[in-house]
Parts: sequence; structure tokens; C-alpha cells
Amino acid sequence: MTSPQTAPALRQFGEPAPEAATGSSINLLSLWRTVVRRKVMIIGVLIASLALGAIATLLSEKQYTASATLEISRQENQIVDVQALRPDSAGTDLEFYQTQYSLLEARSLAARVANKLRLGSDAAFIELFAEDEASRLSDSGERNSKDINQIRREQAIDLLLEHVTITPVRGSALVTVSFTSPDPAISQKVANTWVEQFIAASLARKFDATSYARQFLEQRLEELRARLEDSERRAVSYAQREQIIRLPGGSTAEGASGGAPTRSLLADELERMNSELAKATGERVELQSKANSLSSAAGDGVSAALAALRSKRTELSAEYANLLTTFAPEYPKVKAVASQLGELDKGIAREERRIGSSNSAAYQQAVQREANLKSLVSQLKAELLQQEVRSIQYNIFQRDADTNRELYNGLLQRYKEIGVAGGVGTNNISIIDEAKLPEVPSSPNLLNNLLLALLAGSVLAAGSVFAAEQIADHISDPDQVEPRLGLPLLGIVPATNEEFLDVIRDRKSEQAEAYIAIITRLAFATVHGTPRSLCVISTRPAEGKSSSAVGVALALSKVGKRVLLIDGDMRSPSIGRAAQVAEKSGLSNYLAGQDDFVPLIVRSEYLDIDIMPAGPSPLNAAELLTGDRLNRLLKRLEAHYDHVVIDSPPVLGLADAPLIASNVEACLYTVESATVRVTQIRSAMKRLPSQVNLVGVMLTKVDTQRAKQLYGYDYGYGYGKNIPTDTAAERSSNGQDS
Repeated sequence: MTSPQTAPALRQFGEPAPEAATGSSINLLSLWRTVVRRKVMIIGVLIASLALGAIATLLSEKQYTASATLEISRQENQIVDVQALRPDSAGTDLEFYQTQYSLLEARSLAARVANKLRLGSDAAFIELFAEDEASRLSDSGERNSKDINQIRREQAIDLLLEHVTITPVRGSALVTVSFTSPDPAISQKVANTWVEQFIAASLARKFDATSYARQFLEQRLEELRARLEDSERRAVSYAQREQIIRLPGGSTAEGASGGAPTRSLLADELERMNSELAKATGERVELQSKANSLSSAAGDGVSAALAALRSKRTELSAEYANLLTTFAPEYPKVKAVASQLGELDKGIAREERRIGSSNSAAYQQAVQREANLKSLVSQLKAELLQQEVRSIQYNIFQRDADTNRELYNGLLQRYKEIGVAGGVGTNNISIIDEAKLPEVPSSPNLLNNLLLALLAGSVLAAGSVFAAEQIADHISDPDQVEPRLGLPLLGIVPATNEEFLDVIRDRKSEQAEAYIAIITRLAFATVHGTPRSLCVISTRPAEGKSSSAVGVALALSKVGKRVLLIDGDMRSPSIGRAAQVAEKSGLSNYLAGQDDFVPLIVRSEYLDIDIMPAGPSPLNAAELLTGDRLNRLLKRLEAHYDHVVIDSPPVLGLADAPLIASNVEACLYTVESATVRVTQIRSAMKRLPSQVNLVGVMLTKVDTQRAKQLYGYDYGYGYGKNIPTDTAAERSSNGQDS
């Protein structure tokens, strides 16, 4: 009978534990226990893997690797000042270097190496890697020698590409080219030839590019030469027809645009006449000024005589003035000085008249010359303007010729530069380290192979352990109970080689201590403590179910409880024989109709508890359990006993266990360690009615030594076993027994 007052915290059977349901955490302790449990398998797999790795290493053919180092620069060395045909911005550095790496692995480069070393006709090279194929080609009578050489060449190219390794040095412009073969000399030769042919191929590509450019420029130069000659011929013909004469020199503006400076003959003459006119105008202005002012002309040194006369008169005037201060005008000396002043004035007048007449003639000549020059300049201007009008078409012809000349000169210069650059052979690739003859084989490497074998063995061991765990599918780890079955673990019962009932009668035995721990946990199974009625069930027979029922009953009786043990397995009873009581009547009699249950209960002196045997085996035990007789019996027994423990038949294959479980307050599920599959246990649990209260699992027949090593489960079993009996009894009497 199921009590409504069960512990709400207990999960129903089959409900996964929270950590099992989420699957978000990994139980490292459980993994460690699995590793320890399967250590023999793991060690065996690892040893086998290491042995296979060592054998494979010793039997493998030795390989030698030779490496050469290249530097691939983004910019070429500018030996000549010639820009590259392809601009630097044609691609990013990543694209550039990826292109170079791909070129290093190109089949065309391998073909150049094969041709350079004549590997197509070298059967030894092919036999070094593919002896069977070389023998087949040598023995073939269907192919001629040319076909065989071609096939061998293709094979050599494939072998080169297969065994060459291109390794960029991270964070630099260096690249390592390595070749691996069984012959160290071949490895060195191929590695060095590979980098040399890579540089040669790079130069060949650049030379081909300049060759194409030269051909293109030659065609363009020929076209521009013809155009230049035609344009110059038109310009000269027009100049002859229009009488346009240009002299070398002058300003750039006067010459043809972009060409050498030239000047027109009329412009040159006009410039000279303008200069003469300016001079004539200056002379005319100067003479006119002198004519208007004789003093200015004298002051300017025009007549030295006039200046002398004027100076003499100034001195006499001063002397005359001094004499007048002393003498009267009639004084002879004063009169003589006055007479001299008169003569000087007459001389000055005559000199001024002479100078004025001379300046007037010069002035007239200057005016005439200025007028003539003005007329000539005006005539030259008119002619120059007419010539400029005619020069418009001439300038058009001249500019066309100059443009063609510039294009021709530019292309001619570029053509010369490309020719020089192609001849110099600039390159952005250089060899840093040549390949050396390898003295030590690069493979097989015993240490690396053993590490790889260890890694592979670890993976294989993990897979083997996982497969074994999945195939085993049983519970050997106590920590597996709750995650896999969804029920709490009430305790583990150690295995023993002795008679089990004799062992559990000893209160200091590990088994007795285990059942004491189980009933201690049962005290928390319901709100009122240990269930009044409970049954012990299992998936299949021989899992320790009956022994556990006896163990629980004895543990309850030893703590002062009135306990009745009922053998509910009426098909295969075992409690009566084990308890050494008569089995003539029992549970089957009451279920068959006998109302008085007291005669059916016997006292087992061997176990010191009350027992109701199974009684006579009925034809169909399930029919007897179908009614309410068992429920009424349990209610009546609860009035006389504190606890009723029923040993139930196995669940699988029988209907007895579900019927008994549905009438008791709680059920204990017994699971034999490392024996019963989890799928069988879950299948058995599904057969139980939904109202059955499964309070937990007892894991039986557990190897305690193994459990201590793997799981740390000990419970202190055996504590105080070596204490003398009298000492233990004395401590018990004093209330000190632990």
C-alpha cells in the first residue's frame, strides 16, 4: 500500500538527475574512474601502438631532405633608371607572394628542372621512387623509346612535385625550398636546381615581356617617323611659298611650341628699327632742349669758350663792383674795367649766336631722322602683321611637326631603355642559402613517430574504452546510479566469499554495516521516517535481492524495531531455507483464503527475527496477488510490527513484483554491480506501476578493495574488527561502542 506521506524531494524512477538531464557538465571523477577501471585495456593499446610505431620506423626507408633558401623582394634592384612595365600597385603584397609561392610549385618549373637534370632519360631517378613502374616501362615491348622517355619525363615531373616542399618563412620575404628523396645527393641537386630554374624562369618571363614591348615600340616608331617627316615637309613647303623666314634664337614664344627658339626676320628688323627710333627721338629732344636754353647747354658743357667768357665776365663784374665802392664811375680804372665788361658781353653774345645756329641745324637733322625712322617702323609693322597672318597656318604645321617629334623622341628613349633593361636582366629574387648535402636522414624520426603512435594509441584507447563502456552498459561505478537510473544510491553492499547470512549476522561485518547505512538513509525516505512496509526487488534473479531483504530486516531489528520478513517469491522461495524454518505454510495460504495469519508466522532462531515463509507454491502466483488480500494483510501486520519487509520476485518476465510493489509504501531496487545492463534495469522499471514509490537503489556484490581504489567508497567497514570481544563488550556496556 502506498502512503501519501512520502518525501516530496524523492524523484520517481526513471527520472534523470539534473546533471544527467542537462548534460552540460563532465564528471571528471567518473572519467578518471573509468580510466582506472580500464587501465589494462588502455595500457595494452598504448604499448601496442608504440610497438607498431617503433617497428614501422625501423622498417621504413630513410629519407634525406635538402633545403635551399630564397629571398623574394617586392621591389627589383634598380640597376638602370627604368620603371617596371607592371606598376607596383598591380596587387597587394599578399597576392604577390601567393603568386610567387604558386609559381614555385608550378608544373612548368618542375618540367624545367626535369629537363635541366635530364631526369626523363634517367631510369635510376624514377626507380628511386617508383621501381615497379620503371620496370614495367622497361619490359614493355609495345612502346618505342620516344614514348617511354616521354612517359618517364612525366613521371619525373610528378615525382618532383610530390616530394618538393615550399615553406614560406613567416613574417619575412624568405622561402625555403626542400626536396626529399632516399639519395642525399639527389636531394641536394634537385633543391639547388629548383631555385636556380625559378630565378631563370622569372628572368625569362621579364625578358619576354620586354621583347613584346620592343616589338610594339618598333611598330609605333616607324609610324611616328613617317608622320614626323610628312609634317616637317608640309611646314617647310608652306614657309617657302609664303616667304616666312625664321632665324635661330629669340624667345620660346617666338618659336614653335615645344620646339627650338626661333625669330622672324621682319620681327628682328622691326626690333632694330624701334631701337633706332628711340635713339633718334632722344637726340631730337636733347637738341630741342639745348636750343631752348643756352645756359643749360653751357652748363652741360656744350661750348668751353662761352663758359670761359662768362667766367671772365663774372670776375670783372666783381672787380667793378669793388672799385665802385671806392672810386667814382668816372675814375679811369673804373672806366677801364667797364670797357672790358662791354667787350666781354659782345664776345658772349657772338658765341651764343654761333652756338644757337649750330644747335638749330642739328635739331632739324634729328627731327628729319626721327620722321624717317617712324615711317620705316610703320612699314615694318604692316609687313610683320601680314606675315603673322600667313604664319598661323605655318605654326599649325610646325606644331604638328613638333608634336610628332616629341612623341617620336619619347618612344625612341623608352625603346632604348627597355633594350638596356632587358640586357641587364634585373631580378627581385636571390639565393640566400644553397642546399647542402644532408648527412642525417630527415625521416623516419623515431621520437616523432613514437609521439604520433602515442597520440594515435591514445585516441584508439579512448575509442576502445568508450566502445567497451557502451557494450558493457552496466553499473560498476556507484556514481553512475543516479545519473543513469534517476534514483538515489542508498548504499553499496560488499561482496563476500563466505556464507552471506553468517556474515550479516556479525554486527561488525562490512555487510552488516552496509545495511545499517541503508536503513539510516531510509529514515529520510518519507515524512514519518522509515517506510512501514517495503519490498526489495531486482531486475533478474541472483542479484542479491533476497540477501538484501534479510539484511535490511536484520538491520531494522538490531536497532530495536519489530520487524517481519515475508518471503514474497512464491515461485522460488529461499528465505525459509536460509532462515532454517519450516516452509509448510506461509503467504500463499493467506492469499488463498486463510484469514488467520498468526500461524503463518514463525520465529527464526538463526536470524532472531519473525518470518512469514512463502508457503506452498501455487499454480499461478500472480492470480493470488491480483486481489486485495495482500493489502489487507499488510494493514493487519502494521498493527503488530513496526516494519514489514517483503522479498519480491524479479521484475522481468513476471507480474508478481509489480503487484507486490503497488501494495507497499516503498520499494528498494537491488542492482548487482557490473553485471546487469542498464537497458534491462530501465526496462524493468518501466514495468512497475506509476504509483510505485522507488526510494533508492542498493548496489550489491561490490568488490570493496576495487571500490576503495576507484571510488573511495569505504564507510569505515571493518573499523574495530580487531578489538577483543571482552573489550568491545565492556565498551558497549559503558555506552562507548562506536
